[in-house]
Amino acid sequence: MAESNFDREEVFSKKVRAGKRTYFFDVKATRGEEYYITITESTRKFEDGGYVKHKIFLYKEDFNKFNEAFTETVNYVKSDLMPEYDFDEFTRRDSNEG
Repeated sequence: MAESNFDREEVFSKKVRAGKRTYFFDVKATRGEEYYITITESTRKFEDGGYVKHKIFLYKEDFNKFNEAFTETVNYVKSDLMPEYDFDEFTRRDSNEG
């Protein structure tokens, strides 16, 4: 049976604009008040002006493992692969564009 919009009530949303991409972090609830996160990457298709979306569903039992692996991976890139790079450059640029 297909879920209706009622089955997937959105309770929180955060949008992150990142150059040509936009990321959406949404917390949704089922009728049984089970919560999960969807992470969506959206990029604009220049041919027809539409969007290409890729979505990940993250369930509560995986939150800690996902967060730990994501943080470890980002820290590895920042400290071991690109220690000289100024990752805050993008934060400063984005705050100046507002």
